[in-house]
Amino acid sequence: MNAIVTVLGQDQVGIIAAVCTLLAQQNVNILDISQTILQGAFTMVMAVDLSAAKLSFTDLARKLEDLGKSMDLSIRIQREGIFDAMHRI
Repeated sequence: MNAIVTVLGQDQVGIIAAVCTLLAQQNVNILDISQTILQGAFTMVMAVDLSAAKLSFTDLARKLEDLGKSMDLSIRIQREGIFDAMHRI
């Protein structure tokens, strides 16, 4: 299953490293990544493959949310189909 991870918050050192490390530890493969900083606001969108993940989708979502809280960021994961349906123009 593929999913989309979004990260939003004030720019700070180590955001990409922290998110990528957590995903790697859980055997989640990053398929694509895009990030930008606009006037100090950090945004990142990642397409990930969960087919070999060590955790369930729910547990991974909880770990990402906890990481976000510890870094004062919003980190969310959505199943790719739901993300696509929400953002279809």
